[in-house]
Amino acid sequence: MTVSFLFIVILLLAFFASRYDDAETVPLQIHETVVADRNAVQAEVARLSVELETTQALLFEALEELARLRPRVEQQARRIRELEDLVTALRASVSDLEQENRELREELARLKAPDPLEEYINQSMAERRRILEKLRDQLKVDFPKLDVILSEESDALRFQGDGLFRSGQAFLRQDRLAFIETVADRLDVMLPCYTLGPSSERRADCNAGFALIEAVQIEGHTDGDGDDIMNLALSTDRANATFRVMTDRAPGLTGHLNFRSQPVLSVAGYGKMRPIAVNDTTEGKAANRRIDLRIIMYVPVSSDEIATVRAALTEGEAGVE
Repeated sequence: MTVSFLFIVILLLAFFASRYDDAETVPLQIHETVVADRNAVQAEVARLSVELETTQALLFEALEELARLRPRVEQQARRIRELEDLVTALRASVSDLEQENRELREELARLKAPDPLEEYINQSMAERRRILEKLRDQLKVDFPKLDVILSEESDALRFQGDGLFRSGQAFLRQDRLAFIETVADRLDVMLPCYTLGPSSERRADCNAGFALIEAVQIEGHTDGDGDDIMNLALSTDRANATFRVMTDRAPGLTGHLNFRSQPVLSVAGYGKMRPIAVNDTTEGKAANRRIDLRIIMYVPVSSDEIATVRAALTEGEAGVE
C-alpha cells in the first residue's frame, strides 16, 4: 500500500512538473497585492450588500407608508378641490355683493342728492316766510299798537287787535284805513320781485331762489254772531272792501301777475268758520272780525318747469297759459 501510494505521488509530481511554466508564474508581492485588493473589493461588496439590504428595507417601509397614506392624501386632495370650489363660489359671491354694494351706494347717493323740484319748493316756502316776516316787522314799526301775527304755518299775516271792522259791518273802521293803505304800499313794493308782468323786477338780493307767487289772498273773517250764510257773505264783503281800499291806494297791485298771467291779488270769505279766538268775549269777537293776508307760492309741475319759471322772472314777462 505504501509503495503504491508513493508511486501515485511520484506520478502526480511528475505531472505537475510537466505542467509548470515560468512564464505563467506571478511574483509573490504582486500576488499578495492582488489578493489584498480582491479581499478589499469583497469587503466593500459585502458592505454595499448590507447597505443595499438596509436601503431596500427602508424602501419597502416607505412604500408601505405611502400605501397607507395614499387614501388620506386622496381625501386631502378632494378637500382641497372642495375648498377651491368654495373659494371660487365665494369670489363670485363677493363680486355680486360688490356690484350690489355699488348699486346701493349709487342709489343712496341719488336719494341723498336734493331733488330739484323739492329743493325749489322748500326755498319758495322759506322765501314766503321771509316776505311775511319783513312785512310784519315793517307794519309793527308803523303801527305798534296793532297786532300783526304770522300764522302757525308761516303762510299768512293776521291783522288783529280790537278789530278792523265793527260787528255786522262790511266797511273798514276809519281808524284802520291808514293801516290797510300802508299794507298796500308795502306790498306793492315787495311784489315786483316775486311776480311777473310789466312791473316785474327780480333782484338777487330779494329773490335769489327765483320764487314765484301764485296768489296774495285777502281773506275776510267774522265773529260768531249770526248764521253761517250771512257771515260768509259778510266776510266776503269785508275782503272786497279791503281789496278796494288797497287797490285805490296802490292801483299797480292788480298788475302783479302769476305764471298764468293772472293778477295775484284775490279775495276770499270764510265767515265764522276759522276763528282765532273764542267768540264768547268782546275781545275775542273783535279779534275774529279780521283780515288775513295769505301768500300762496307757485309750485312747478316738474323739475323741468323750474327753468321756465326762472327765465320768466329773469325776463320780467308773464308766463305761458
